[in-house]
Amino acid sequence: MSKSFLIALALLILSSAWTFPSLAVNPDEVLADPALESRAREISKGLRCLVCQNQSIDDSDADLAKDLRVLVRERLSAGDSDASVIEFVVSRYGEFVLLKPPFKISTIALWLGPLAIILGGLMAVVMFFRRRAKITTAPQRPDPLSDDEKRRLDKILGDDGT
Repeated sequence: MSKSFLIALALLILSSAWTFPSLAVNPDEVLADPALESRAREISKGLRCLVCQNQSIDDSDADLAKDLRVLVRERLSAGDSDASVIEFVVSRYGEFVLLKPPFKISTIALWLGPLAIILGGLMAVVMFFRRRAKITTAPQRPDPLSDDEKRRLDKILGDDGT
């Protein structure tokens, strides 16, 4: 194989490693005002697609995501602020629609759960290595037998000392 072929193959492999979001916004959804469109895109990036669940509505091709993108743009065109648009969507679909839920009692497990799992894992690793260190240390030799213990042992083993 030639050197140029290997370089081209390496570049192909590297370029395929980079993936870009599909950006599912259709041209017919785009607002004419660039400032409003920019606000709509920012809001859409923070709202979860209820069909895909791990994508924002900005990245999803689902019909419901498209409907939510249109809804966001309609509310912005009507003069709503970003916060009121988000509040409107949350009032209709619940806090699950937010990709970054607010920090409060009902979402504390979402925010502190990963930290608790990491701390639990670190504690398990520390305990494992401490226990392992105790096991791997050489055991202490017992005290030597006294003369009386040696005679009793010889008697039990049937060894009369000869």
